[in-house]
Amino acid sequence: MAVKLGDTAPNFTAMTTEGELNFHDWIGDKWAILFSHPKDFTPVCTTELGTVAKMKDQFDNRNCKVMALSVDSVEDHHEWVKDINETQGTTVNYPIVADTDRKVADLYDMIHPNALNTLTVRSVFVIGPDKKVKLTLTYPAATGRNFDEILRVVDSVQLTANHMVATPANWKDGDTCIVVPSLSDDEARAKFTKGIEVIKPYLRTTPQPNK
Repeated sequence: MAVKLGDTAPNFTAMTTEGELNFHDWIGDKWAILFSHPKDFTPVCTTELGTVAKMKDQFDNRNCKVMALSVDSVEDHHEWVKDINETQGTTVNYPIVADTDRKVADLYDMIHPNALNTLTVRSVFVIGPDKKVKLTLTYPAATGRNFDEILRVVDSVQLTANHMVATPANWKDGDTCIVVPSLSDDEARAKFTKGIEVIKPYLRTTPQPNK
């Protein structure tokens, strides 16, 4: 069964390049990103894992941990990491799950038989400190992910969780936000001291609260 938004992220214990980890314990009180890749020693995946390593400080700044996964072994992961570090000019600095029995892939519905019969597709799950799934994305095997966009989504879902605002199309950190419909105008004016603009009764904006 597919993991849906708002579901509790399935827990698992698995071997990784950083030893055996329990997923929920590893998340702790932070945000987390779990992302799968089809196979070790493949070109698109090599660029993706290198990119995430280079961006890890940006995820850390958002109190967000990252974990990768494929159906290959820990031994393969360690050998492949050497290639990633060499070709991408970085050092992989987060755990990679070895899911050789496809236990985690099945829990998260990462294998799509019509696309890749035995390999994990490029799935992304953003998970909150409450262990609830906040975002799911699935990319085809040949398309590398845009991790700048994933960072943007983390910023957005954290704003919603902490400040009761939504974000409009193409929003970037620092842009104007949307007041959530559950707040009345009076409640919004009391909450957002920078002011609100009522464009339509259902469309109200306010400067980003945490800027």
